[in-house]
Amino acid sequence: MTVVPFHASWIPKPQDEFNIQTDNSNTPFTHPWLPKYGSQPIHPATRYNPLDFAFLPPLPSHVTKPISIETTPFKLVENVADLDYLATKLSEVQEFAVDLEHNSYRSFQGFTCLMQISTRYEDFVVDTLKLWDDIGSYLRKVFQDPFKRKIMHGACNDIKWLQRDFNIYVCNLFDTMQASKVMDLERNSLEFLLKKYCGVTANKEYQTSDWRIRPLPQDMIKYAREDTHYLLYIHDVMKTTILSKYGQDSLADVCRLSHNISVRLYEKEVFNKDVSYLYLYGLSEADLDGKQLAVACALYEWRDNVAREEDESTGYVLPNKVLLEIAKKLPNNEEDLMRIVKCKHDFMDFDFIVKLIEVAVDIESCTAKFKDLSLQLRQRIPVSEIARKVQFSGKWIGVKRRILNGRVEGEDEDSFGEFSTVSFESPKGLSSSPKSTTFLSDHRGKGGGGGGKAPCVKPRHSRKVVKVKKG
Repeated sequence: MTVVPFHASWIPKPQDEFNIQTDNSNTPFTHPWLPKYGSQPIHPATRYNPLDFAFLPPLPSHVTKPISIETTPFKLVENVADLDYLATKLSEVQEFAVDLEHNSYRSFQGFTCLMQISTRYEDFVVDTLKLWDDIGSYLRKVFQDPFKRKIMHGACNDIKWLQRDFNIYVCNLFDTMQASKVMDLERNSLEFLLKKYCGVTANKEYQTSDWRIRPLPQDMIKYAREDTHYLLYIHDVMKTTILSKYGQDSLADVCRLSHNISVRLYEKEVFNKDVSYLYLYGLSEADLDGKQLAVACALYEWRDNVAREEDESTGYVLPNKVLLEIAKKLPNNEEDLMRIVKCKHDFMDFDFIVKLIEVAVDIESCTAKFKDLSLQLRQRIPVSEIARKVQFSGKWIGVKRRILNGRVEGEDEDSFGEFSTVSFESPKGLSSSPKSTTFLSDHRGKGGGGGGKAPCVKPRHSRKVVKVKKG
């Protein structure tokens, strides 16, 4: 049995191996395949009433259990010819079950690693990494077809991932998790439904597997198939039970809840200089004073910039726990910083971070604001309430200094719109990355995505890149 940990460091980044292009710019996701009302994208399912889907398609006359996985035809879809075959098969059926396997490690937004699809006659596992650029063009039509029911379990995230990665939008969704809630079952997990209706015990070994691994081991493929193989039957049983035991109003509730999930639109995380860092996990309990909070804000911005530029998860660039520990202790030299960090991080330039801390602490006009925010956090005021009240002036005091070996240029004490660049030489032996690392330092974000950034060295243009050479 092959069990792959969720964070397998030895697996290469799929973005590099399969040339997957991502847009991590600090701008909203535009949904290019959707019509717009003004600037607002319109989901194709919004033109329908959820009740239109209650009996579309009709239930089969007899609910029969699915045949075993071992005897069900199966295809691993790894090339365009197989993808075309899958699209043809889906065009011939009235309903199909769908699930996705996702991974967010070593990626800023995350990406879909697998797509599992089952009809009543055949199972498919689609290698989305190999077919990244082709999936939308082949499958978009069948997913959007309102006359074909898509059965999913816990579809909230899957719906958004389909939109983000493949510009696929789902019409006529039946979410078995929503059905289980309407039926008030004791549990709502797919694992529970498999056991209750199919007598199948789900294999928990692969729940946290790293689905980026290629080639896919056979036991992982079998596990992936189980997520959709039984789902059509579970749908049939649940729908029949709802109609016979709970009535049509309850079925209408399931359709309405499922519809509301299907029309949600993916929103890319957009950095806002004033409030984004306030949602950092653990910040409210960290008990930071004003200067410490200013440093946390600066580190949060630096981490966000690096993660976007390098397409890395923010936790890989700098874990939340380490970020908060640095903010608490305010190290003023590389040795103290190394004692906090303890292990190597590919993008951690110790000299740069020490200077960043120094700059953040010295910006008094901002730390005055941070002192007030610190007090509110210590009073356990909800972050959402604090964020609504935050009213920064949009001006940062210019950094009047030469920072060790780096020179800050274009100083301007009052203008938030003026930027400066600084290049730092990283001390030898402190970085595990042999290549030149790119830091994007942009106070305003890229293209109107929610305002400026936290106190940090700043490029003159929205996409100006600061290169930090590794020693």
